[in-house]
Amino acid sequence: MRPATALALCAALASTALLTGCGTETAGAPASPGATCASLAPLADPAGRTWDNVRVVSGECGPSGAPSTGFEVTNTDSEPLTFTLTFTLVNGFGEAMDSITRTVEAVEPGQTVRRPLDAGDGPGSARTYRARITKVRAVPADEAPTEDGACPPSGVRVTDDRGDAAMGLRVVGIHLTNCSTTDYRLNGYPALRLLDEDRDPVSGVEILHGTTAISTGIGGDAEPRPVTLRPGESAYANLAWRNTTTDGDPVDAPYVEVTAKPGAKPVTVTPELDLGTTGRLGVSPWTKTPADAGVPRG
Repeated sequence: MRPATALALCAALASTALLTGCGTETAGAPASPGATCASLAPLADPAGRTWDNVRVVSGECGPSGAPSTGFEVTNTDSEPLTFTLTFTLVNGFGEAMDSITRTVEAVEPGQTVRRPLDAGDGPGSARTYRARITKVRAVPADEAPTEDGACPPSGVRVTDDRGDAAMGLRVVGIHLTNCSTTDYRLNGYPALRLLDEDRDPVSGVEILHGTTAISTGIGGDAEPRPVTLRPGESAYANLAWRNTTTDGDPVDAPYVEVTAKPGAKPVTVTPELDLGTTGRLGVSPWTKTPADAGVPRG
């Protein structure tokens, strides 16, 4: 089973954990010399499922040698993967106090990477709250979205935002930024491939060009127009759907493979599509971001 099966992961960490912010780690650096971390049982969600490739570790894992709690991920797939884990910090009463993420980039097939969660002392640290892993996502490393660092070979960065939700309507933006030194041209709609928790294709969902069939007032039904992005400029396309559930089995597609234009390299983002039983997803055409188009943001 692919490590992405770890999606929807929800398990409490028994010991105290640190973490006060977001971070990105690149695979390759092993645990500190002399570390005596001990692996705990595989994480399990409330339904009792376990994932052998994601574990909680405890012991002297930190650089200082002080006891700490951390995590480890093992890539059991056949290609390099980038893992993103979401943690919820809870107090002694079990109340959620904060949410943080950790990303481990480019974990090679068969490689295990261990990282401490410690973020120091003080309020919000390991000694104040416990941590629960609430979600794990894993995408092919060469298809992972990048928000910073070196510009990808494609010359563009493709990411998704957190979206808006109201009365069962969901809208998530796909954003493309030209980080190259030359112009980048778009015309039309991004091509989308919906993927399930195992990153297998999702069938039975109609992808509509335009969003009026989903809801009016979203503004995603303008005719496609050529878009030229100068270096540093951005464009966006909105995904819109409803999570209504009636008869049948609801469809969830945590991953979406986005191809900006014909011949472009796909990028896999995680908009967490909860499509219910509607069987439809609307997408708007690429539009230059208002600030880059010389139009004040609303």
